[in-house]
Amino acid sequence: MVKIPTFARRDDDTAVVDDKRAVPNAPTDAERRLANTDLTARPDEPPARPEPVPVAAATGPRPRTSLLATLSLIFAISGAFFVLSGALAGWGIGLGAVGVLLSIFAFAATRKRHVAGKLDALLALAIGGAAVVVGILAFTGEFAWPNTDADWVARFRDWLDSRW
Repeated sequence: MVKIPTFARRDDDTAVVDDKRAVPNAPTDAERRLANTDLTARPDEPPARPEPVPVAAATGPRPRTSLLATLSLIFAISGAFFVLSGALAGWGIGLGAVGVLLSIFAFAATRKRHVAGKLDALLALAIGGAAVVVGILAFTGEFAWPNTDADWVARFRDWLDSRW
């Protein structure tokens, strides 16, 4: 059987172990827990909570998304679809160019910290620029597809009907 030493307190801030050795007076775990408790609180009352520190509200404008960036992306994607249809390549060049111009203005609008939309403007610039380039190449006849000579939607449907 293991004998657990017992401590006795002396006035000179040392503890005496039962084998009469003097060691420095160190608080026990129970004493540490007792020191961190509020002895004035009643057991039937919940412990008092510290009052929350008020957090200063953020001042400044509310975050928002740039309307120009969103519109530029819409015009650029519409222009790309019109160019890829072939028959509407002229309209697609115009819509792609409008998307590129709006995206340039959107970069200036998203320069402020609280305005989002830089990625939208960047995608609109790339997609709109590609729509303009592919549309011009379609008009000059550099591609077999898309070009303005045929209705590619009707040809694709005929191809699908022949396969099924």
